[in-house]
Amino acid sequence: MIDNIKAVFEKFETGAEFVDAEPYGSGHINDTFAVRCKGKADRFSYILQRINSNIFPEPKKLMDNIVRVTEHIRKKLELQNAEEIDRKVLTVIRSINSLPYYIDEHQRYWRMYIFIQNARTYDVIESLDQAREAAKSFGIFQGMLADLPGAALYEILPGFHDGQKRFAAFEKAVKDDICGRLKTSEREIGFVNEHKWIFDKVSELIEKGQVPVRITHNDTKINNVMLDDVTGEGVCVIDLDTVMPGFALYDFGDMVRTSTITVAEDEVDLSKVTMAMDRFEAIVSGYLSTAGKFLCQAEIDNLILGGKMITLIIGVRFLTDFLMGDAYFKTSRENHNLDRCRTQLKLVESIEQQQNKMQALVEKLVK
Repeated sequence: MIDNIKAVFEKFETGAEFVDAEPYGSGHINDTFAVRCKGKADRFSYILQRINSNIFPEPKKLMDNIVRVTEHIRKKLELQNAEEIDRKVLTVIRSINSLPYYIDEHQRYWRMYIFIQNARTYDVIESLDQAREAAKSFGIFQGMLADLPGAALYEILPGFHDGQKRFAAFEKAVKDDICGRLKTSEREIGFVNEHKWIFDKVSELIEKGQVPVRITHNDTKINNVMLDDVTGEGVCVIDLDTVMPGFALYDFGDMVRTSTITVAEDEVDLSKVTMAMDRFEAIVSGYLSTAGKFLCQAEIDNLILGGKMITLIIGVRFLTDFLMGDAYFKTSRENHNLDRCRTQLKLVESIEQQQNKMQALVEKLVK
């Protein structure tokens, strides 16, 4: 494998000599390698990735999005006379054919970035400061892209956060019941049906133009922000595969879903599942400190709705997959997707129970 990595590495314009490479990071979609080069063998120099074309069937469009986004942010940082720009935005390395990717003999797409030094990602939140810094970084990222010129970015995953589309797939799964699992999930099916209004409300806001289309990240987990090793400050937003047109409510909602829960997404003891208020305060204060400069009032008013919506969507997706025989998400035990669904729905319930307090906090921070 390393011989193959070396051959691929040499198809990119680095001017460096390959020493070795090793698998890197905790991602489950793309194959990622950190590369060492001659003269700098004590640290990594580049990140080399094989794009998973099963998940992202149009890699050229994906890379077109990434190039446009990173070049726009870089130009803004240059105008600001920012220091260490290569740490603050991903740098796409061109292939020897001047393309932002390389296609190997098996028609697999590869890409390369400069390795960002003296910063790292965290899969699990270790402090409220980390949650706050990540949220600040996503707000800065959205703001930087608010004036991206030219045509709209490609929609890499159409309907990714379309609640009504996900609900329709859920309804079909219930109707078909191909695995005879309805009785096992009656309570969860009832909960989803009772909360369909959340999807309808968000769709109404969009259809009426009350919330604007923005360029959004669409995967705002904490491990998609690199934090400085010394200061702990947000350095760079990474994993740009899902950057595309979307809504601020989606990005903020995914922060709520992934960062305010203190247990695993497949926790079976639902008494442990709650929306942690201190984490929410860290996220919303960090996000509004940067995104509050450009968000409209309707977006601010519906941030919590975004949290409920994205959490419910993920719960619906797990439940749909369970009803269809676990065809999409990998499982490691019986009823695994149902357990995941239950955790998400319990989080929605916890958000509802604390909604007044959450809303009061939002209003306090925007005054």
